[in-house]
Amino acid sequence: MTTSGSRDFNLDVAEIIEEAYERCGLEARSGYDLRTARRSLNLLFADWANRGLNLWTVTKTTQALTAGTSEYTLGADVIDVLDVSLRRDGTDYDLERISRGEYMNFPNKTSQGRPSQFFFDRQVQPKFVLWQTPNSSTDTLVYYYVRRIEDADSLTNTAAVPFRFLPCAISGLAYYLSVKRAPERMQLLKSMYDEDFLLAAAEDVDRVPLRLVPGSR
Repeated sequence: MTTSGSRDFNLDVAEIIEEAYERCGLEARSGYDLRTARRSLNLLFADWANRGLNLWTVTKTTQALTAGTSEYTLGADVIDVLDVSLRRDGTDYDLERISRGEYMNFPNKTSQGRPSQFFFDRQVQPKFVLWQTPNSSTDTLVYYYVRRIEDADSLTNTAAVPFRFLPCAISGLAYYLSVKRAPERMQLLKSMYDEDFLLAAAEDVDRVPLRLVPGSR
């Protein structure tokens, strides 16, 4: 028995839409059918951003700092930040994340020094707010952030999701389409979507040993 030896199966946006319509017992017959499905697929990706951390969207980048400047605007594709360090003279120092209220309670927000804390201001255009205000223009922030999933723009594009999330993307899109086109299948397709997402999310984790360090009193 000869196997294919191939491990490159993937689906483009049009094929994902076609499979989702078939699960609804329908066919995409018009340009509007494709357009509304593509819109629903992009809304599905927004839903994934709200459901938790998708590891394939985690990206590492840097931000040069300027002495006397405490606020730094980030790209609109930044959903959240994870680990943040300050790099000074080849040494990295962890920065502690604080809330808006904690930052507001600092009496002197203009005092300069090596930043040790940051507030992530989650606006449409997010930004870092550092404390203390940087006192050096040679420092760099090194951080990991959660990147927005790429849009499903063209039907011929491959969806920017890992192979293991394809079943979840199809079942999720089928559920979204059923709300509009096949309400009699909505509950079934929603159950399939929730199950597929839980399976994919459970697999999409860091496999590292758990370490518990006792606190000192």
